Amino acid sequence: MSRRWTARLALVAGAAALVVLVVFAGLGSLVLMGVGWAGLALTAAGGWWMLTHTGWIRVLAALLVVAAPLGVLLLYAAAGLLWVVLVSLGLWALAVSAGRAALAEDTSPSMPERSVSRAARPFLIMNPRSGGGKVEKFHLAERARALGAEVVVLDPDRWQDVAELARQAVQGGADLLGVAGGDGTQASVAAVAAEHDIPFMVISAGTRNHFAMDLGLDRQDPSRCLESLTDGVELRVDLGYLHAGEPADRGAGQVFINNASFGVYAEVVQSPAYRDDKARTILEMLPDLLTRHSGARLSVRAGSSTMDGTQAVLVSNNPYERGDSAGLGRRVRLDSGELGVLCVSVGNAAEATELLLRGRQGRGLTATTAREVVVDADAPHIPVGVDGEALMLPTPVHCRLASGVLRVRVPRHRPGVPHGAPPMDWRRVRRLALTMGRVAAGRGAA
Repeated sequence: MSRRWTARLALVAGAAALVVLVVFAGLGSLVLMGVGWAGLALTAAGGWWMLTHTGWIRVLAALLVVAAPLGVLLLYAAAGLLWVVLVSLGLWALAVSAGRAALAEDTSPSMPERSVSRAARPFLIMNPRSGGGKVEKFHLAERARALGAEVVVLDPDRWQDVAELARQAVQGGADLLGVAGGDGTQASVAAVAAEHDIPFMVISAGTRNHFAMDLGLDRQDPSRCLESLTDGVELRVDLGYLHAGEPADRGAGQVFINNASFGVYAEVVQSPAYRDDKARTILEMLPDLLTRHSGARLSVRAGSSTMDGTQAVLVSNNPYERGDSAGLGRRVRLDSGELGVLCVSVGNAAEATELLLRGRQGRGLTATTAREVVVDADAPHIPVGVDGEALMLPTPVHCRLASGVLRVRVPRHRPGVPHGAPPMDWRRVRRLALTMGRVAAGRGAA
């Protein structure tokens, strides 16, 4: 389907969503929408109270989170209009999906890639525990060795310095470094690859595989990543660096391939009890952290912008999609040359509700980009989560981006090459549908 017709489909579906409400619910459509928004607001408020209180208040808040949406559905059903709401929501979802598809070609293209010759001495490090044992499940070590790679499978019973293993491999003549493991292990080896300007290869054998997802790799079958060894192309991507303390040492730093988190999440992960009982630890610590009764008070300087008193900060190696209100989806590009910065500051139930309803337009969430970011606090040391690894670093913490320093080797054919999902813009969709129609009509007349 052409962009013109996709844009027209979006407009028709959006209009149909409203028509269904008005025709079948009449003036009651206004009541339906009001009840729906009220239920959503009560659910958000209940969620905030549940996270910021303990005891019987938390119990009542949990009941509200369940009762509010259930009550809305019961009211719709009692009025005999539940099907109307469901059909209208379905049409609206179709409208937004079609609209974003029509706008997709206006987004920036995928990262440029170049053909490369096959590596002569690839060296791969594999963590047998990552992803619940994907290395063994997919026979990654055996397959890689059959393709000519030297493979080191880490000993699960003792700690090994993967960065040192990578350095020794480079000294021994390795011309490609690869990792089958989690994002933290990937970051350590990627730093060595960037330092020596040799290609780095990712095998999606971790649990979340965020970096692999943004590279377009197959996360369901990590063995397909091994095609990089025989039919690969190369991407130039950015790396994030952390420098702790003042002044920042520009000659060294902690690498992050995904993001560095500060504040609420980092405080929770730092707790010794977190690994033993994650859910209980989160529920016990969140009330004090969200209401600022404990934990460091953060101050963020990103370029010319300053944000004080934030509860959580996420600094990412390239920004996440603008269409993702939470900012935790995917990065369309890893070569933009800018850090993504998300700061969350929510003080009450009303602000939590606004954040849920308005996403990035809510007052509680600040999203920006910058080449350098400084996170300071009213404490000499703060917990930091770097690609999922818990660290305790002296303040201030400087984050910077090194553009294009990492050469990433990926398969030529990848199932998840990001094309970008632009935020919905109804004015652009309407202009696209009508303008292209007029242009086509003019050409036909000529």
